[in-house]
Amino acid sequence: MRFDIYLLYLLLRLLGRLPLRVLHGVGAAIGRFSLWRGGKMVRHTDTNLGIVRPGLDEAARAALLREVMIESGKSITEIAKIWGNDAERALGLVREVRGEALFDAALAAGKGVIIAAPHLGCWELLNYWLCRKTPMAILYRPPRIAAVEGLLRKARGALAPEQVRAEGAGVRTLFKRLGAGGTVGILPDQKPREGEGQFAPFFGRDAMTMVLLPRLAARTGATVLFAFAERLPHGEGYRIHLLPAPEGLADADQRVACTALNQGVEACVEQALAQYQWHYKRYTAGDRPSPYD
Repeated sequence: MRFDIYLLYLLLRLLGRLPLRVLHGVGAAIGRFSLWRGGKMVRHTDTNLGIVRPGLDEAARAALLREVMIESGKSITEIAKIWGNDAERALGLVREVRGEALFDAALAAGKGVIIAAPHLGCWELLNYWLCRKTPMAILYRPPRIAAVEGLLRKARGALAPEQVRAEGAGVRTLFKRLGAGGTVGILPDQKPREGEGQFAPFFGRDAMTMVLLPRLAARTGATVLFAFAERLPHGEGYRIHLLPAPEGLADADQRVACTALNQGVEACVEQALAQYQWHYKRYTAGDRPSPYD
């Protein structure tokens, strides 16, 4: 590990000693400052909120934007608590789990489990919780700075999932894991590369949607569950949610399957709307007009 990356890891360990409520307080301040400063992140967030909540008046939309930016700030600073602590200690922040029986039943069936975890809440803590229950492989794209990958592995510690690169060999690994009755995790709202997606409605507007997850489900017969870790107020901890997949996710028609996939993401987001990563430019693809211009 590079010396500067190791220093960053030590800083995370140091900050991880702070109470979660303090870290969330700092994150909330960062979010308010970001809102005051403006910039692309705020503009993209506001554009997305206008798409998914078109009926809000100006005051209500401004209030929602403020709440989203505050939660975005918390998502940055809470990483110190998750990565800067021992994984088991971090899991002590989980106050409630909803839908655990669904996961237990899917594991017991032995046909493989696909966890669809949107960019919602604290997905790093969700990884810990899932990996404590069962070994898991996750599909990911390597960070732009290669040295950061070592930090991720060290910070995640003993409960780190197997990281499978989003490329041909990695996809084959996912099929193999599911065929053996294993568990894999995928970010279902990751915008796919050109030629690897399908337009499907997401909160009422077409968005380029991955076809990989529906294909995995259709070809392996694995159970698909949606999951996220909701951030509780006042630094009280987190609530894990596991939800069943909508009907049609494994349909042979790609638009039907991807529509179901997006409906599963929507069902999660509606339970913690402000904690979704709304600055992501989900509605851009190909030659279609961009709402972010």
